[in-house]
Amino acid sequence: MPREPALLLVVPETGRLHVSGSAAENALAGAVLIELVEAGRVAFEPNGKKLAMVDPSPLNDQVLNDALGLLTKPLRPQSAVERVRKRLWDNVIRQLQDHGTIRVEPRKVLGIFPAKSYPIVDEAGAAKLREDVGEVVHGYRGADARIGSLITLLHAVDAVHKVFAGDKREIRRRAKEIARGNWAGDAVRRAVEAIQAGVTAAATAAASGE
Repeated sequence: MPREPALLLVVPETGRLHVSGSAAENALAGAVLIELVEAGRVAFEPNGKKLAMVDPSPLNDQVLNDALGLLTKPLRPQSAVERVRKRLWDNVIRQLQDHGTIRVEPRKVLGIFPAKSYPIVDEAGAAKLREDVGEVVHGYRGADARIGSLITLLHAVDAVHKVFAGDKREIRRRAKEIARGNWAGDAVRRAVEAIQAGVTAAATAAASGE
């Protein structure tokens, strides 16, 4: 799952990002935590305030295993997001490179500062992902757990209206409605809501320089 929000956050025409690097990292961290919850490796404590590892068994994904290894003590969602996001963008981008989905190119900001762009190689696959998520964003069909989670994470970093064309206010309204929807079971739904709040808080803290 972390590869999908990363791909959605890349502007197809330029290979640059729709959001800041810190916002992208926070969204990916949320995706990783949701996947670990769904895989039964991480769960909330009975009081629902902190995430904790409940099963250290490795998964078939190094990014997820690396994140799991960082969750050595119970953490509030924002703290979990901030711990997991370190180097996460580069690691997920490396996976996308290895799968032949994107390539990485160096560039300069203002002709001086080094940066990177991420041209999409698998244009058909990326377009299909945007189409699937866009159909839900624009109300053509309902959300399932996968797409509901993706939209919720994009909404947490205020990116849905940047990824999908249309009326900005309406897309934001629709994204907020989807984020509150009943597209997952109760346990996962509660986890997604808490992780969404953690992503939003981490993004706000990063933007304010805390």
